[in-house]
Amino acid sequence: MGWIVAVIAVAAAVAAMVHAENMARAQRIAVARAELAERQLKAAEARTAALTDEIRQLAQERIPVAALALSHPTAKVPGLREAAEIDGDSARLLTEAVQAARTAVLEERGRVDAAARAAMRGTSAKIQSLLNQSQQLLHELQHEYDDPRILQLDFRNELALRRTQATAVLCDAWPGLARQNSPLVEIVLGAQSRVAGYERVKVANHLRDERLGLVARAAEPLAIALAELLANATAYSHPDTDVQVTLQQSGGRGAFLVVDDAGIGMDDDALDRARALVAGPPEILLTELGDPPQTGFAVVGRLVLQYGFNCHIEESPFGGMRTILRVPAHLLTVLEDDRSLSALAPKPVRTPASPTVPAPSEQETAPVPQPAGGQVPALPSRRRRTPRPAPARPAPADVAPEREQVSRTPEQAGASWAALQQGTLNGRSVAGPPSAPAPDDHDHPDDRDEQGEDQT
Repeated sequence: MGWIVAVIAVAAAVAAMVHAENMARAQRIAVARAELAERQLKAAEARTAALTDEIRQLAQERIPVAALALSHPTAKVPGLREAAEIDGDSARLLTEAVQAARTAVLEERGRVDAAARAAMRGTSAKIQSLLNQSQQLLHELQHEYDDPRILQLDFRNELALRRTQATAVLCDAWPGLARQNSPLVEIVLGAQSRVAGYERVKVANHLRDERLGLVARAAEPLAIALAELLANATAYSHPDTDVQVTLQQSGGRGAFLVVDDAGIGMDDDALDRARALVAGPPEILLTELGDPPQTGFAVVGRLVLQYGFNCHIEESPFGGMRTILRVPAHLLTVLEDDRSLSALAPKPVRTPASPTVPAPSEQETAPVPQPAGGQVPALPSRRRRTPRPAPARPAPADVAPEREQVSRTPEQAGASWAALQQGTLNGRSVAGPPSAPAPDDHDHPDDRDEQGEDQT
């Protein structure tokens, strides 16, 4: 019996030891699990804190800067602060949120800009109609009264009409004026009359064909574009300096209008932006034109895109900027000889023949290299064409009064125009009233052209 009791005691002891060992193992496993859970909890808390910081940065910095970068490309959109703490899915979702915000801002800005364009387009059309009516009334008053202040009112009405017309063009509206085929030099005069500093604009006509003109559909757009360039040149140059406008004609490439000013110039960023605007971008947002909006180059860009002009800006040898406006050949035409040009149109500058030019005989007697066989091959010979006869130039006595007339002040021009109108009225009163009133007694297009205006 004793050994049975001993065996039972040994078995009980072994069972107790196994149970104790199992309990110790379970306790160690529980401790390990607790430590692992604690580490996982701390890691989750760290990831949650990092994700919270990224979401806060997304709302406060990344999305606003991404929206700002749409207007200012130099703005750098920040990335993730703690990329190591953010898993791949969370990082991808944050990036998609920035892109979605950018897309939403673009779409909303497009809708707002389209609504603003529509509102400004309708308003500009109504204002332009009222200004045209005011201009018609002022032209009638000029024939009835001799007050020079009417000319000043007419000129200020012209300035307001130009700004309204430019705004309408910027909003993709029609220029609002239909014209016939017009001489290029008269278009330049019309653009000059729409600028506040018109007396500083000096036009040099170097056209080979005096009657070179523009087709009807491009006449008014070119006048608008050139007026904007002249307004920019006069506004950013000293009042004592002149703005030079040169008309040049080039074979198959069309005609060139070169505007030079002695202004303050542009820095590299402003020059790059101006070149981008006048190049005719497909879309120009009103919100990108500054505050207050600078619409001159943007208007030129819209007309360049719509009518096929070409505009380039570079530094001018006069110290300011040079703008070259090219009119393609397919928009040019030659007017008939029965159309009289404006009396204020500058005559083409003819370069006198220099006596130092070698005669054709001297060119023909130049030594020709002989071939090895001793025979001179038949080469095409260049013959000098007969010079084109220059138009009759006025005598020196007639040139001085014409220059004095161009350099007159607005008051002197108004007084002369009033005297001319009074003489016309006196002549009509002596001759007696006509049987039927002529439709153009008070509003003839040629009368407006002589005043330097081309609006109707």
